[in-house]
Amino acid sequence: MTTEAIAQRCRDILRRVPSGVTVVAATKGRTPDEIRASLRAGISHIGENYVQDAEGKRPFVLEPATWHMIGHLQRNKAARAARLFNWVQTVDTPALARRLAAARALEAAALPVLVEVNIGREEHKAGVLPEAVLPFVRSLIRYPQLSVRGLMAVPPVPERPNDSRPHFRALRLLLEDLNRERIADPAPDVLSMGMSADWEVAVEEGTTMIRLGTAIFGPR
Repeated sequence: MTTEAIAQRCRDILRRVPSGVTVVAATKGRTPDEIRASLRAGISHIGENYVQDAEGKRPFVLEPATWHMIGHLQRNKAARAARLFNWVQTVDTPALARRLAAARALEAAALPVLVEVNIGREEHKAGVLPEAVLPFVRSLIRYPQLSVRGLMAVPPVPERPNDSRPHFRALRLLLEDLNRERIADPAPDVLSMGMSADWEVAVEEGTTMIRLGTAIFGPR
């Protein structure tokens, strides 16, 4: 796909997405030129799945952007991720949280993080099980270097967009439960849910952040 076609897709999506919903361009396998085309068209958030890929691309992307880690993060790459990304959306173990906090200097601004939830209870996926989210968040607030901003999930791949609705609704209710407990201050308010196949359903269910790859860049 040409960079102009990418830019046009970005403009079309941004016109359709309600205010208050952040579009994160999921750039796994995309080139710096493709990323730059999306930024020039109005996207301001970039999501990468791998630390090493982001390290290779960022020097060639000169436009201002907020960079998100949206893939599974290995503990041995936590220190690099804490320095490289503006957000980490896939915190799912105490050990990973501990390493991210240790790598973030106390004098620096707290790193915004999301708790990844295995909302579909899939054995092959990472993420905290729903019933473990509240105690896990309680364990995170001991780290002033981390700011727990909300929840993130990758539901099972849907055959139809509406198949994702129960998972999106469950994640939203989980965030509401979390805030009723007043565990974190300020109250987490970010729901990162919805991808190219089902983002419109996610919007209907209250998402605040969608992660779009194919919808912006076309098939890999």
